[in-house]
This record gives sequence, structure tokens and C-alpha cells, in this order.
Amino acid sequence: MLCTVLPTIGQINWSKLRGQVPLVDKSQYLKIPFSFLATLAGLIDGDGYISITRTTKGTIEVLLVIALDIKDELMLRHIQTTLGFGRIAGPFTNKNGSQTIKLIFSRTDLQQLLFPLFVHHGIFLTETRRAQFNLAMYIFSTGLTRFEDMPSAIPTSPLLPSMPAIAASFLELPFFMYWIVGFTIAEGSFLVKANNDACFQLNQRLHSTLFEALKLVFGTNRKIGIELGKYHKLSMSSKKDIQAVIDFFSTYNTLMGNKLVQYNKWLDYLKSSQRYGGLKF
Repeated sequence: MLCTVLPTIGQINWSKLRGQVPLVDKSQYLKIPFSFLATLAGLIDGDGYISITRTTKGTIEVLLVIALDIKDELMLRHIQTTLGFGRIAGPFTNKNGSQTIKLIFSRTDLQQLLFPLFVHHGIFLTETRRAQFNLAMYIFSTGLTRFEDMPSAIPTSPLLPSMPAIAASFLELPFFMYWIVGFTIAEGSFLVKANNDACFQLNQRLHSTLFEALKLVFGTNRKIGIELGKYHKLSMSSKKDIQAVIDFFSTYNTLMGNKLVQYNKWLDYLKSSQRYGGLKF
């Protein structure tokens, strides 16, 4: 049974934080929709990173950053507004002229709110971010402050559930379907091939159990591809598979930002297509 309070993970030295005070009442954050938080976890797994670095004073700085193209600025601002914490930074101009916008969660945000919310709802990050997640949880739980004091081997935090050992077990995780939506925002594509076949793709670093679980969710027999020996790709384009994709995102409808725009344009193509027009939308 989930608790009705939201504890802080570890201790926070408020005397060193200018203008910040402890949150006395966190009840409002428990009202953030579970589906939104699970979607956010999938987005973090795909497009976020937990930065754990040494400051000039030798202390440990922990940040969680979601960095996206400027076209998704409104989505990041929506996430920030919905959560009620985090800060927007940028835009930053890259060497190729493109612009990036960032949503940044401070160590205090992570200790007081985001990670406690994940723990409260039983949400966790997968292998892509799990090592970073575990290290951050260890730092918070132990109160470690000096970078030089970090052990060479980090024990797994007792607050982190174990990763599913088989693909079917992923489907038993209450947050997994909405996690897929967030993962799609980060690493998915709705596209039309040169031969006019519609296609849905998911790409990520090698994680065979996770991708077998994705095949189970969409009920597809498509072979999982491997690119450059480093990445898995699941690509679906048959009428049966495309119908499963439509059904999934109609049920778990938390797509946001530019990926939602892409999905809606993709649906418009499907509806006007001779091959796919007979599907149920």
C-alpha cells in the first residue's frame, strides 16, 4: 500500500542553499497524474541524463537534464508547469546552428520531489539510465558530499526494484505502458517510407529483454534489428502491426510535443491511404 506522504531521500544541508527552504507540505505533488509521471520516466530513459560531476570545490553535483531541440520547448515548459518544479535553460546554439532547450532538475528537486515520486508510485528507470539513477540514489541516501569519497563499487539502492528478468514481466509493471509513450517521444518515429509503407520505429541501445517486451505489447513477430552492434531497432509496417500501434496510442494517449504532431500527421496519411484507410481509427 502506497504511503500518503512524500519523504525526502537522504538529508539536505539547507544552510548551504541560498533562498531555499524545506517543503513542509508535499501533498499537492501527490496529485500529479501517475500516467504523466510514467510517461516522464520513459522520456528520461530515452532523452534525459543524470549528471554526477565534481565541482571546483571537490563536492558532488547531481542534476537531471532533459535536452531537446528548440521545437519541443513548449513540451518542456508543459512538463515543468505540470510538475511545479525544475527550471528551463536556453536556448543554446549548437555548432551546426540548431538550438537546444533544457529542462533541469536540481539535486534538491530530485531528493525532495522527483525521485520520491518515482519511488512512491513504483516507477523506475530502465537499464539505459539505471546505473546513473542508482548512483544518485546512493549519494542521496548516504549523504555523500565529497567526490573523492565515492566508492569504486556502488551497491544497488534498496529503494530500486529489480529489473524484470524476462520480457513478460515488463508487462506486469503498472507504469510500463505509459513508459512506452514517453520512450516513444524520445526514441520513436512515425514515418512513411519511400514505397509509401507507413512505419512505426523504436530505437535504443542494446536491451534485448526490453525489446522483446515491446514486441509482446504490440503483438508483432517482427525481428528486432541490431545497428552498428550497439543499437536495437523495432520497425513495424504491416497492416496488423499498424493497427496495433493505433490501438495502443489511442488507449495510452499521453504523447506530447513534436512527437504528437508527427503522430497526428501520420494518422492523416493512414486515413487517406488506399492500403491503410480501412483500419479502425
